[in-house]
Amino acid sequence: MSVIEVCTYINAPQHICFQLALSVDLHTISTQQTQEQIVGGICSGVLQLGDSVTFRARHFGIWQKLTSKITELNAPSYFCDVMQQGAFKQMRHEHHYAAKGAQTLMRDVFAFESPLGWLGKLVDRIVLKRYLRHFLKERGQVAKQYAESGRWRGVLISDWRDTGDEFN
Repeated sequence: MSVIEVCTYINAPQHICFQLALSVDLHTISTQQTQEQIVGGICSGVLQLGDSVTFRARHFGIWQKLTSKITELNAPSYFCDVMQQGAFKQMRHEHHYAAKGAQTLMRDVFAFESPLGWLGKLVDRIVLKRYLRHFLKERGQVAKQYAESGRWRGVLISDWRDTGDEFN
């Protein structure tokens, strides 16, 4: 499997960054370049352990569907989503969060394997690694912008009011 690691430092509390990463609303905002839409599963709010969501997106000019499930969760430091159905042979996305003083280190570890044997491995190495690294960096920058600017309130606040939790 090919593995990509992307680190982003965010000037915001760890729990805010963590919740933003689980927000399907922010995910949709951060993937506008691929016209991503939710077509199944959880359609809004913050994902929980066991939740699945299906996205429809345009990559390389081709419409694709991907269903991902939250398979591991240890708030506010880690969660993992694994592809249940989609174009990859395998896909696992680990999300790690660590407080570093007033900052949060957000570390994405994205492991994937394309179908088609040696041809898929060649495409992974030549095309997909660079494309997916750029995709993850862009998504991380959107999360950073929302977390640092206070715009996270427009994405998360209703979810926290529903659970009785508060942001500090």
